Amino acid sequence: MSEKSYIVQLKDNTDVNKAKAELEASGVKVGHVYDTVFKGFSVTLPENSVNTLDAHPEVQHYEADKELHTMKKD
Repeated sequence: MSEKSYIVQLKDNTDVNKAKAELEASGVKVGHVYDTVFKGFSVTLPENSVNTLDAHPEVQHYEADKELHTMKKD
């Protein structure tokens, strides 16, 4: 079973540490915690377990993590 990485945005009034602990208890691997621009974190989980994010009441939005490239314009 392959794993996939996601960026998770939490609702504004969410206790990030509590949400992190709850997701980790569900088998989600939490990586970097974001707290400057938005509340959230990066996560890794099996592709067929994304419903764990759908079911969590404090998850506002998530999307697959992807590599972005910048291009120099002349």
